[in-house]
Amino acid sequence: MATGIFYTTSTGNAGEIAREISKQLGNIDVIELNKENLSKINDYDKLIIGVSTWGDGELNDDFEDVWDDFCQLNFNNKTIALFGLGDQEGYPDEFCSAMGIIYEQVKAGKIIGFTSTDGYEFDSSKSNIDDKFVGLVIDEDNQDHLTQQRVENWVNEIKSDIL
Repeated sequence: MATGIFYTTSTGNAGEIAREISKQLGNIDVIELNKENLSKINDYDKLIIGVSTWGDGELNDDFEDVWDDFCQLNFNNKTIALFGLGDQEGYPDEFCSAMGIIYEQVKAGKIIGFTSTDGYEFDSSKSNIDDKFVGLVIDEDNQDHLTQQRVENWVNEIKSDIL
């Protein structure tokens, strides 16, 4: 059973997080979605999918470009962990909402890696369900000093299910 990390990025931050997650999991495959054929996801049983939130809670442009094809993929029988990047101070009404959009599309699979909302200050997020985020949340704009520990904690939590 193969594991792959799939992401899109506009500023490079999601790519850095994807590579750090890969390193901590033992250098698993990292694929930038908008630069590869999307059907490559079908080659993996276990997925880590990352996205940053832009504007008023939207997917970044690169994910938006592949969204229609992404929605045609079958996520049944896959184990899926999500990570998202957002700005809780600049966009508190839609903090990391793009990850929630992805979650709605992939939730037919087995979703792992929910995280606590403790330590974040925001008003609303599509990625918040019952006071838990649907994946790892990173705020490089306001809490970059917490990124490394958050990634480590999350990787340790999902490792047994994702490898």
